[in-house]
Amino acid sequence: MKFTLGVEIKPAARRIAIDEPVLLLGSCFSDSIAARMKASGMPVCANPFGTLYNPESIASALERLESGRPFGEADCMEMGSGAGKICSFHHHTSFARESADAFLQNANASLLEAAGVWKQSRVLIVTLGTAMVWRRLENGEAVANCLKRPGGEFTHEMLSVAGVSAALRRIIALAGGRSVIFTVSPVRHPGEGLHRNSLSKATLLLGLEEILPSTPGATYFPAYEIVLDELRDYRFFAEDFCHPSKIAADYVWERFCDGFLTPEDKEKARLLAKRALSAGHIPFK
Repeated sequence: MKFTLGVEIKPAARRIAIDEPVLLLGSCFSDSIAARMKASGMPVCANPFGTLYNPESIASALERLESGRPFGEADCMEMGSGAGKICSFHHHTSFARESADAFLQNANASLLEAAGVWKQSRVLIVTLGTAMVWRRLENGEAVANCLKRPGGEFTHEMLSVAGVSAALRRIIALAGGRSVIFTVSPVRHPGEGLHRNSLSKATLLLGLEEILPSTPGATYFPAYEIVLDELRDYRFFAEDFCHPSKIAADYVWERFCDGFLTPEDKEKARLLAKRALSAGHIPFK
């Protein structure tokens, strides 16, 4: 008997070797999967600018990694709401520090390390979180984070399907022949309502549909569909009802291994993760 709609995972034409460097960019779901990859012995670098949600910010982050251009004083912004910290519009607020010097030291150290991984890697995994974008009125640039600054400094919009596709093409061009695995985060963003969240996710999926058929080096991993269609129950979500639970993330990781690791490497990854778990060293989220 069958009690769920199964999401088919076809073995990828290009598998990931367990010892090859991988860069992950995108939503917090990227961090979740990256933790499991690290525990499985895979040399990965995840979100060197912190969590990124929209495709334009992800493309901009990749441009920075490709150029290696360090962050400077012009990038430093004081956070709002009395936070008293310095960050940049290119970073998640987890990078915020008490002074510009402290912020730049941390941001550029992370950039340097990630740029090194990027040069060695042949695989990029991108998790798209939302099609919603905040732009600075000053220059129209999409920001990774508003830094709690006044709303009057920004415009807020949902990217069109064409806008999403354009950002994805930038990402693929910057990948320079590397394998690119796209996925859409199953994390819900209910701040503007669940209907708006559904429109946003649909826009991302339609943008991917426009570019993937004509891009041989890019593939799609259906994490969104696995969580919402295969699991399809609030018991597979955390207490906020928005983020997948640990069990759900474990299951998605298992399905990812089915499609992108060889059976031999999948078994190696399983054994390494088991040893790490026994040692208590797995920072699963």
